[in-house]
Amino acid sequence: MTTKINTTNKDLKDIHFDTLESKSSLQFIEDEVLFINQLLHSYVFEPTTPNLFERLQEFRLEIERVKKEIDTLHEEIRKHENELGGMLECDTISCDHYYYEEHESLKKRFNDFYKNFRKLKSEVFNYAGGILKNNKK
Repeated sequence: MTTKINTTNKDLKDIHFDTLESKSSLQFIEDEVLFINQLLHSYVFEPTTPNLFERLQEFRLEIERVKKEIDTLHEEIRKHENELGGMLECDTISCDHYYYEEHESLKKRFNDFYKNFRKLKSEVFNYAGGILKNNKK
């Protein structure tokens, strides 16, 4: 029985650490989104660029979608943290298994979100880098 408690405590620590890491990453992403949003709404782009408005609008819509997903992830992480206490009360393997599956599901969802966000960020920066106004004198 001691082995199960030690394993559960170790697993709980790992899950708690994963959760804290996700929260921290999400906060950093929010700061990046704020910067990207300010960039997309600024007047630093060369106005003669073909389809400039349409492309910037597409990026703005994607950023709004990312903001909504961040809010959803914040809520899911908060709920997940609250449920961690339930793991301590679990006395069956199926109960433990449920919490681990929930954790892995949330972890995968966050990783997929992060992968997609990095792709969007790269697209925005690559596009913006090519059409910034040249202010050299």
